[in-house]
Amino acid sequence: MKIAAIISTLAAPLAAQEFALPVGCEAFLTVQGRDCQVDHHFRCEGDPAGHQSRVTMSESGLTYVGTTDSEGQWISSHHVSAGSVEKLAPNPADAASFSELVATGSDTYDFVTLSAQNGPTAYVGGDTLTGKQVVIDGVTLDETTYRISARDDEGTEVWASLGREFISREFRVFLSGAGTVTTPSDSFETDGTPVQFIKPGESGFLSIKPKFGCGVLMSSFEVTP
Repeated sequence: MKIAAIISTLAAPLAAQEFALPVGCEAFLTVQGRDCQVDHHFRCEGDPAGHQSRVTMSESGLTYVGTTDSEGQWISSHHVSAGSVEKLAPNPADAASFSELVATGSDTYDFVTLSAQNGPTAYVGGDTLTGKQVVIDGVTLDETTYRISARDDEGTEVWASLGREFISREFRVFLSGAGTVTTPSDSFETDGTPVQFIKPGESGFLSIKPKFGCGVLMSSFEVTP
């Protein structure tokens, strides 16, 4: 999946107010979140098996384009407003594993991403299933707790976050929840809990307009892909 193709596609007129995927890509899920963001999940021909991508849009337009593998590892992340791109460095010390989380109830990770803009960033954290399942808009999700910290190449913590989020076994994706983000100078709450799941053929699928929580002051700090 080519990030440049996504961005150039969105630069074109959107007569139907729908997100237009590049040729060879097919969307399978739209998620409207509580935080005035809408996500579109899709797969593209030519990508490695198990890879899937996501774009996130706010009221002001495209904010994020990223790709994960079948285990949920962050293969690439493009933070559009910040103009930064991160790619997973080879041979992580502890690779993230969706399979391990589902099989054992917990998973830890320790990996590095590389960025021409920001240099290397080390991420350490983990996810744990709480044992609670919730149904949101007809979709069954498993609740998790998470913790994660990001450090620069000098070992200084850039930010840390903890809270609760969700996984979908059906779509094999992580979905935002509520958490607390701490930076060296600030601490704030986030809540991107899903409100609506829209599948192909349903009204609102691939809409570029977020529906919920808009007009509320949101932090501009970008936390995770």
